[in-house]
Amino acid sequence: MFKPRYPESSSRKKMSSLSNETIPELLSRHVAAMEELRARGVLRSANNPTGDLAEYLFCAAFGWAQEDNSAKAFDAADAEGIRYQIKGRRMHRRNRSRQLSAIRSLDGFDVLAAVLFDDDYSVMRAALIPVSVVRDRSSYISYTNSHKFLLRDDMWNIDGVIDVTSRLRVVACT
Repeated sequence: MFKPRYPESSSRKKMSSLSNETIPELLSRHVAAMEELRARGVLRSANNPTGDLAEYLFCAAFGWAQEDNSAKAFDAADAEGIRYQIKGRRMHRRNRSRQLSAIRSLDGFDVLAAVLFDDDYSVMRAALIPVSVVRDRSSYISYTNSHKFLLRDDMWNIDGVIDVTSRLRVVACT
């Protein structure tokens, strides 16, 4: 059986002990980890954990109130009533894309809170981006009736964008 070789990253080294486990054993570990993260209040859904983790980190770091999962166009609000759309992207070694998940409406939030995660879910970079910047830098996709937004490195150089990487890293390490 062919086994692809990847450079030894820290997450790859941690997982090397899993190589002798069966597929059901590995999936069981995954389920147990997801359930524990839900019990700790980090995850709210059974979906890919990237979005829920991003919401948790931003809300914990800034004291924002999370909206219900069914809220349209924003995920949290602060004490002043500023509405935040929260997006996260895990940059995997097999896919380095910085495209955030679809933004359905550019009118329902005031600030985009966005975070890039590394392969092992460590916080690479995070920013608070005014909706005006998101409007200028996003593309409308008619097929999905949504807006596409790429979180490129130059985003942190734009006036009004606030780098909050260190703040999220503090919360992520707790």
